[in-house]
Amino acid sequence: MTTREWPPEVYGGAGVHVTELVKALRHFVDVDVYCMGAPREDAQAFALEGPDSMNAALKVIAADVKMAAAVSSSDAELVHSHTWYANLAGKMAADIKGIPHIMSSHSLEPHRPWKAEQLGGGYALSSWAESAAYRAADAVIAVSQGMQRDVLEAYPFIRPERVHVVHNGVDTSVWKPTHDEDALRRMGVDPARPYLLFVGRITRQKGLQHLLAAAHHFPRGVQIVLAASSPDEPGIGAEVSKGIAELSAARPGDVVWLNASVPKADVIVLQSHATAFLCPSIYEPLGIVNLEAMACSTAVVASAVGGIPEVVVDGHTGLLVEWTPDDPQDFQRRFAVAVTALVEDPARAQAMGAHGRDRAVNDFGWDAIAQRTIDVYRSVLR
Repeated sequence: MTTREWPPEVYGGAGVHVTELVKALRHFVDVDVYCMGAPREDAQAFALEGPDSMNAALKVIAADVKMAAAVSSSDAELVHSHTWYANLAGKMAADIKGIPHIMSSHSLEPHRPWKAEQLGGGYALSSWAESAAYRAADAVIAVSQGMQRDVLEAYPFIRPERVHVVHNGVDTSVWKPTHDEDALRRMGVDPARPYLLFVGRITRQKGLQHLLAAAHHFPRGVQIVLAASSPDEPGIGAEVSKGIAELSAARPGDVVWLNASVPKADVIVLQSHATAFLCPSIYEPLGIVNLEAMACSTAVVASAVGGIPEVVVDGHTGLLVEWTPDDPQDFQRRFAVAVTALVEDPARAQAMGAHGRDRAVNDFGWDAIAQRTIDVYRSVLR
């Protein structure tokens, strides 16, 4: 398995996916993990090399070369890569060693043009690395049917039969209703008042700027808790900081900004007490964070993009709002209307949360996902 993220350096949904998938796969097959970052006992790690002045994409490719060299000297029968950060390592290792290469598609560079803000000229390199890996891969695993469609649209040279859908999952023995009012107070949240929750990195993809605009129209008195940190680049960091300051001024006492990485245990508590979890993403291949909220018995209000409608059942486990890229103000208005509907009907929100928990338990367990992944492995090892 080649990946950028591996515990304790996990910052996004792809990292969560790799962590949980490997844990489940190891019940059935031998898995060695090659990741980036500091050394770990349970993985071979390769630090991003080069001076600070080096383009970030070049640092990633330097680490990919080291990872490919290590994998090619191992006894691996197959290499499975995740995200453009590690796709090139998987491709090069597979080419050198003559073994199959499987890619898991968590996102697509052509659908994330805002990454140019983060990577500068490196966006051309990341796009090239991803495209080259897709062209050569023996099979692609898309984390949703929406992602499968996106892969075939972005890379029409891929034969449709090579793209398999295997959803993300959630560990419902960990992500479960957990109530701790003292923990809420420690984080600055008043447990006596209802609140709405956002959890995510500060990136264009997550649509936080649209949430901040919509929140001006949420019912008065409801708290808005934003577990948002790690901006992709200074520009969006400044934009979000300004938006939160304006919202706080307009709604004094209602806004709680957790501007740092929040430990998983605290996120679970935040999810469990929230009236609703908010996911205003403008691009989301699946949205594992919605699964985590559902597993904590929390209703979800989300944009109907990518794979989110395959997770959140509109009117049953939450409410979906169509994203209108040509009219973001209309999206913001309708998002506020959906949120208001649940704030004003807490019994409905609670019922949606219970249905979400049932769906997470019954349809998104990791052992079943590991078995479907092994089926893809077998299809290329025949």
